[in-house]
Formats: sequence, structure tokens, C-alpha cells
Amino acid sequence: MVPPERLAPLGKRILSFVIDDVTVSLLFVAIFFDSIRQLGTPENVQLFLQANFWVLVALKIAYHTFFIGYNGMTLGKYLAKIRAVDIESGELIGYPRAFLRAVARIFDEMFFYIGFLPAFFLPTRQTLHDRISRCVVVYA
Repeated sequence: MVPPERLAPLGKRILSFVIDDVTVSLLFVAIFFDSIRQLGTPENVQLFLQANFWVLVALKIAYHTFFIGYNGMTLGKYLAKIRAVDIESGELIGYPRAFLRAVARIFDEMFFYIGFLPAFFLPTRQTLHDRISRCVVVYA
């Protein structure tokens, strides 16, 4: 079991979340830059985002799966000096569990971020997607 003193504080997790969401948003804009530039009105932007919702979801899942599976750290986690690891061994969780965590994270976000609330109350500071993938976020 990962010792409690290794658990990342919520402030670092929130910082990491914001950095990762900005990063994925910038990647999305970079991919569709020419299309977005020509949209013109806010209504057209909204229609474009609705039409490409699943592209954004896939991009988020790919981003989180790759980086968490590779070394336990997304860009946000790297900058916050934290990483996701197995709750029992403290080792990396690998790609299958990183994928499960990324998909569960999407559902946590889609339902008013309710899956993030347990991190504020559990001694392990786990979100729902952490619990599903049996991991914790610790100091790197």
C-alpha cells in the first residue's frame, strides 16, 4: 500500500487537471485550426464543437492513456511533479488500466465532475476514475 505521506495534495491535482485540459484544448485547436479560423460566428463555433465532440473525447482519452500508461505523468502531472501509480505496489499502471482510467475520467467530467468529489473526502484522495483503475496520485 502506498504510504499516505506520498499522496499528492489536491492543489497539485487541480493544477495538473487545468494544465492537461488546456493542453488537450490547444491540441484540438491546432488540429482544426484552418476550420476554426473560418467559422466566423459563435453559433458556427458551437455547431463545429458539437459536430466534433467525439474527436475531442477521443483526443482526451488518447492523451491520458498514452502518458499515464507510459510513465504515469501527463504534461500537467509532470509540471506539478506528481504521477499516477498502482495503489498496492506503487508501480506504473500500464496501458490497459490507463485506458480504463481515461475513459472513466471522461464520465467523471460528463456528469458535472461528480466523480472528482471523492478525492476531497477519501483519505487516499482518489477520484472515481482512480478507484476504478486501482491507482493513486503521488509525488513524483
